[in-house]
Amino acid sequence: MTTQEAALALFAELTDSAPAGIWSAPGRVNLIGEHTDYNDGFVLPFAIPHRTYAAVGIREDLRIRVASTFAEEPVEVALDELNALFPTASGAEPAVPEWAAYPLGVAWALQLAGATGTGVDIAIASDVPVGAGLSSSAAIEGAAAGALNDLWKAGLDRRALARIGRRAENEAVGAPTGIMDQMASMLGERDRALFLDCRTLETDLVTLGMADAGLEILVMDTQVKHAHATGGYGERRASCERGAALMGTTSLRDVSIDDLARAEEVMDDVTFRRVRHIVTENQRVLDTVRVLGESGARAIGDLLVASHESMRDDFEISTPELDLAVETALAASAIGARMTGGGFGGAAIALVEHSAVERVSSAVTAAFAASGFTAPHIFSVAPAAGAHRDA
Repeated sequence: MTTQEAALALFAELTDSAPAGIWSAPGRVNLIGEHTDYNDGFVLPFAIPHRTYAAVGIREDLRIRVASTFAEEPVEVALDELNALFPTASGAEPAVPEWAAYPLGVAWALQLAGATGTGVDIAIASDVPVGAGLSSSAAIEGAAAGALNDLWKAGLDRRALARIGRRAENEAVGAPTGIMDQMASMLGERDRALFLDCRTLETDLVTLGMADAGLEILVMDTQVKHAHATGGYGERRASCERGAALMGTTSLRDVSIDDLARAEEVMDDVTFRRVRHIVTENQRVLDTVRVLGESGARAIGDLLVASHESMRDDFEISTPELDLAVETALAASAIGARMTGGGFGGAAIALVEHSAVERVSSAVTAAFAASGFTAPHIFSVAPAAGAHRDA
């Protein structure tokens, strides 16, 4: 059974009827640019083939019910209860299970944006790995937002729906993430990465040309689950805000590499290293876009490695499993490799020759076994289409 068929089957089980439509949105891999998004910086993600599907039908009352193949019981609330469920930026835990807070949070954020409509049933199925740093949350938000935007006739464009998803994640779920994930999920295109200026939300589609170059991107999911709503992510964000304030600005976007010597003088060591990661990572994103245009994907390996080293040493968000995946992939002939996503677990990526996929995969699997780690889940991804209506 495909994931889309699983969503349809769940909807039929839930309602004993056919849905009004099916919408989907993909997860994403971030090629480079980590933790720069909430610092108004630059990122270069791409949508992946793994998707979340939402089969959605109209109800005759003003209630919203969400069900997921990952949960035993659906969650149902009245539409006019959503405000009480998610008091804006209260910092309180959602009064519903976290998985349900994503689609319900999207409905809440759409209401705050002025959208209104009848009740709905939403049945969700997904093959985006959860907790792997591949943005399973933005995929849920994108599928739900696309469906409700159409059924409620809100008329919002994809950028606006990305902002709806971010508001749901920040204020309904309580995860202090930037907007990269939602933009990548909404705007992704085949064979292209999305160069995003997180300050202006200006975008440019950058051709990767992986297949033509005989290259693949391997995702090495360490099976170490992470959650953005927990402390490490928030602590890093607070460090960035403190560093910006010490530099007399509201955002590290405004701090350049030339400013780092002064930054080191006015900051404690930990804050300085956090700031150095963001400032150098922004430059690495710009360099990667330039190198892709000038020389192609085969030339970006050193930038990927430098990004991982910065996250490991300066931002301190890597783990032994992520480091082992990166080091082993490089030793087994990967052109470049880095952890991807928010860190504290999740996945790493490796840029490899098509002919070396099996060699790199086997080496990483063996290294994990030798270290006593849980076996990694390793698979190839290619840039895929963003959110859309499927039926």
